[in-house]
Amino acid sequence: MQMNCKRWINLDYIKLSKEISYALRHAPWEYELEMDENGFVDIQQLLSSINEENNYPKLIDKMDILHVIEISDKKRLEISGEKIRAMYGHSFSMLIKYNEETPPAILYHGTAKRFLSSIMTEGLKPMSRQYVHLSADIETAMRVGKRRDSEPVILQIDTVSALKFGIKFYHANEKVWLCKELPFQFLSNLQV
Repeated sequence: MQMNCKRWINLDYIKLSKEISYALRHAPWEYELEMDENGFVDIQQLLSSINEENNYPKLIDKMDILHVIEISDKKRLEISGEKIRAMYGHSFSMLIKYNEETPPAILYHGTAKRFLSSIMTEGLKPMSRQYVHLSADIETAMRVGKRRDSEPVILQIDTVSALKFGIKFYHANEKVWLCKELPFQFLSNLQV
């Protein structure tokens, strides 16, 4: 597939390739990606997450990802329909299903300051994703939050009360817990 080279002049495709590989192979939780049992994620979810950071001179689109795959000599990425995956080199173990489990008493969620008012009124919602992503530790929540704000807000989640209210939690991996949504009364702003 030969593409118009003029399109690629102002974009650092090596940087983009490294970021996509990092997201898909090493830290999908930092990008709040939901992988299926075969390691695929929705391309639009990946694009949305990368574009939220605003680290590139333009919004990244599917054509940019196709170009990354075309110019790569390592052939690490695979696209199938509207999904993408890293073919090898994962540094985490994927779970085939999200199992409903009892989480630790406290979980965390990192977010940008600009979203705090809305979250503390409406609670945490999955937005364009299937689940709200929660972190098992403050450090992971901080890394996730820093993708959208250099000084993010870290929310503390009272899972004991949420469980009593009927909220179901799913264990995605050692660092990530999921839920469908989380009302504001189970959240508090953690000063770190």
